[in-house]
Amino acid sequence: MTTTTTTKTSPLLVIVAFAIVYVVWGSTYFFIQMAVRGFPPMLMGALRFFTAGMLLLGWCYIKGDKVFAKRDIITSGICGLLTLFVATGIVIWVERNIPSAMVAIMVSVNPIWFIILDRANWRINLKNKSTILGLIIGFAGILLLFGEAFLKSITSTIDHAQFTGSLLLLAGPIAWSAGSLYSKKRGGTAPARVNTSWQMIIAGLAFVPAAFIHQEFKEFDLAAVPMQSWMAIVYLIIFGSIGAFTAYVWLLQVRPATQVSTHSYVNPVIAVLLGVCFAHESISAVQVLGLIVILFSVLLVNLSKYGKLKFKTSVININENIDKPDHLSAVSELKQIKALAKIAYRI
Repeated sequence: MTTTTTTKTSPLLVIVAFAIVYVVWGSTYFFIQMAVRGFPPMLMGALRFFTAGMLLLGWCYIKGDKVFAKRDIITSGICGLLTLFVATGIVIWVERNIPSAMVAIMVSVNPIWFIILDRANWRINLKNKSTILGLIIGFAGILLLFGEAFLKSITSTIDHAQFTGSLLLLAGPIAWSAGSLYSKKRGGTAPARVNTSWQMIIAGLAFVPAAFIHQEFKEFDLAAVPMQSWMAIVYLIIFGSIGAFTAYVWLLQVRPATQVSTHSYVNPVIAVLLGVCFAHESISAVQVLGLIVILFSVLLVNLSKYGKLKFKTSVININENIDKPDHLSAVSELKQIKALAKIAYRI
């Protein structure tokens, strides 16, 4: 019989890591809006990502990672331009005019675009009825949200900038998913933290010419930046870009990816709660309904993966019990059923 050595992970550390990913990533929308009250949007993106990328790259160098692999830098650069410069750049840009809660709701469709753009796995992903139903419901949620913005633009209850921002938010998740899939397809030899460092550095550099094009340097007065915006920038650099990412990567190593992906459901809810409770933003009943519809569609899209998780867990537990005495096997089977019940409850 083959003996497998497993390293036990502290449940407390897992809970803390999940809390960081859930709360911190959900709060970034709120703090981005706080930051753009004092910083021009493109300059804010440059400062946030270049600083965070350099800090993380320095840490990788101290850890002994190979940080100057040309192929990995190119791959990370393309991924960073799509995910951080284009996708996150759109979020930063539109949060000047659109409430952070609404932005978070519109961006929550990311997992749906992953399925649509992952053409190599269409045959696998689209064979499940729940996935197809989830895609249809997800687009219904998008139409619900965008339809409300369109009607408001016709009746002049929202201005042109808000309507244009809503259109841009449709493109953001597409760019994010495309960049992530490109990075996954190309692969690389460097650790994830090195790739993320270069993604942030290159995206930060890309924000600089964008700031020049929008003449942000002429209008920017460093002395006029309020302390609140400085604190938001520091939070986004340390916690949003470095801390949450580190927790996310660690969770992927110690917990199933399907459990880690549950942040897709929690982040928008955290963003909405922060926007409503602390920024005094107002969201309509249609927007709340749109969020519920989209999150339900994401659950349907991932439903088949959760099934695979439970199946794999049961197979592993059964294999471990093959060589045990009968009375121990009965106890193990009972524990196995309880474990599966806990997994189902968490999902």
